[in-house]
Amino acid sequence: MIPELDDGVSRICATYLALADRHAPGLVEGLYLQGSVALGDYRPGVSDIDFVAVTGRQPPAGTVGAIHADLRRSHRRTSFDGLYVGWDDLRRDPAQAAPGPAVHEWRVQPASRFERNLVTWHVLAQAGVAVRGPAAATLGVFTDWPALAEATRRNLVEYWTPWLRGPASGVVGLTPWATAWGALGVVRLRQTLAAGRVTSKTAAVAYALDTYDRRWHRLVNEAARLRLGGARRYRNPWRRRADLIGFLTEVLRG
Repeated sequence: MIPELDDGVSRICATYLALADRHAPGLVEGLYLQGSVALGDYRPGVSDIDFVAVTGRQPPAGTVGAIHADLRRSHRRTSFDGLYVGWDDLRRDPAQAAPGPAVHEWRVQPASRFERNLVTWHVLAQAGVAVRGPAAATLGVFTDWPALAEATRRNLVEYWTPWLRGPASGVVGLTPWATAWGALGVVRLRQTLAAGRVTSKTAAVAYALDTYDRRWHRLVNEAARLRLGGARRYRNPWRRRADLIGFLTEVLRG
């Protein structure tokens, strides 16, 4: 078992490494966890496990496919999403890196830009969990806070503002998914900008309750409930959507 990790996370990592070593001995030289595991916000049955595998040579797509096909047979209920990079890739701006192998929802993509971005690199540098290889803090992972902050602000304008005016205001906005995705997604970006580091969804809940007017607390707590469980705050999805739209409007206004 890998220490200091949730048992389920530890088991899937151990299985993955055993499969990688069997299919391609020596290929995976480092395995790091980012995302919710690194940020201390992993929730079994809710969170994905986000990995970065570091290889000393270009991994054949067929080999990557075989590793993850076997892994899925024993851990199909947990998404093990991530990418394959070289050691030097982590020391460079990911925007300049070539596409490479990645796995998303068990689908292997031989040449993808999935998760090859400053958010991943920053989370690794902040708190990456080393399952195999040197501590993440010793890797010299490339970071650029001004560029990440600008990308975060651009995401608010280019993705979330149209999402508010489109899907959130339509039938999609009536779904529980939209409440959790929208409320936590937008406020997490605001908190990231305020904190100067990448933050978690759970931390975003506390930030929202401390930062925004009390009239939005019901909506924020409902978003947290949809992710973590608990008593419902709404019985009327139309009322919930109206509050979602109002809350997003205020957060996006800045």
